[in-house]
Amino acid sequence: MTPNSPLTERFIRYAKIDTQSAEETGVQPSTAKQFDLARLLAAELGAMGIETDFDEEYCYVYASLPGSEPYLGFVAHMDTSPAASGSGVSPRIIRNYQGNDDILKTEDFPELLNHIGEDLIATDGTTLLGADDKAGVAEIMEMLAFYVAHPEIPHRGIAVAFTPDEEIGAGTDHFNPERFRAKEAYTVDGGKLGELEYECFNAAAAKISVRGRSVHPGDAKNKMINAAALAVEFHGMMPPFEVPEHTEGYEGFYFLEEISGDCENALLKYIVRDHDREKFMNRKAYLENVTAYLNGKYGDGVFELKIRDQYRNMAECLKDRMELVERAKAAFEAEGVSPAVQPIRGGTDGSALTFMGIPCPNLSTGGYNFHGRFEYASINEMETMVRVLIRLAGISG
Repeated sequence: MTPNSPLTERFIRYAKIDTQSAEETGVQPSTAKQFDLARLLAAELGAMGIETDFDEEYCYVYASLPGSEPYLGFVAHMDTSPAASGSGVSPRIIRNYQGNDDILKTEDFPELLNHIGEDLIATDGTTLLGADDKAGVAEIMEMLAFYVAHPEIPHRGIAVAFTPDEEIGAGTDHFNPERFRAKEAYTVDGGKLGELEYECFNAAAAKISVRGRSVHPGDAKNKMINAAALAVEFHGMMPPFEVPEHTEGYEGFYFLEEISGDCENALLKYIVRDHDREKFMNRKAYLENVTAYLNGKYGDGVFELKIRDQYRNMAECLKDRMELVERAKAAFEAEGVSPAVQPIRGGTDGSALTFMGIPCPNLSTGGYNFHGRFEYASINEMETMVRVLIRLAGISG
């Protein structure tokens, strides 16, 4: 049996730890189990002799490795998505993938044709894998291990932050820039090898509560208000093609994440996304207009809308710091990878960090099919990403 590389062993070790975050717990971290990985990372960093600052209240792990000024930062998040189970993750290695795996089938996911002959890490088909973003965590840790093992090789000072709750849009809620020595950084939180992103969505979460009136259906005429039916009516007023499954590139959307209810009460949860700031504001206004229209039809207070902004398009700031993008391009190209500069159809901690004054483009990890049981990562691409990070840290600022 082919032995696993240190990177592979490290990633599998992290992937087996359940760090799934949870919506609306009102605390950070949103789940206490995120501390399990945070404590392990702090211990491993300490064992490498790297200065480590573990925020035991909010579950951030900061670390720094001295080098030349100015320091360069690398950020990855420890939590996994609430969209699929993170409990009992059982990673498996597919050596020399040939397209005939029972779970990862090329007819279902054509991009797998690009991985013929590679070694992949996949799930057993019952949980997510956690490559988003434990692949990024593992790659950053391997980059640090390289420089610790090769003190003769010069590099910039390296600052690292591992964050909680990124998947629920709260990854930087208690981030402390004073504990992070870098004034410029990269998140390692993308997908396909070569992805390089400095634009992201403007994002908001919307919750629509519907208050009905339950009356026996045999005596309901002109009395009943069926909240579940009204929730369906609300969703029926959303633009049918402005949804994730019909959009790409810079196109925004409304995504119905959840709908539930009965005659008495119902709930709809959306995420709202658009790269263009004006279009984003118009999307939120549209939800407000639909709410007002339906309240006018059925009575004040039947529908209640709450919108919470989550993050902004970091391109607003990064357009003036394009040297960070150019350095990343050079690092990819030096490893024989053609960089693919594209907008993120999502967000990263880097968006909030950018608006905190730490410009932070996003880099690939080599992971695919995030947030579901068909998630996988290419070991070959992950190993290349470690070399890309090493080159970036070695590029003078």
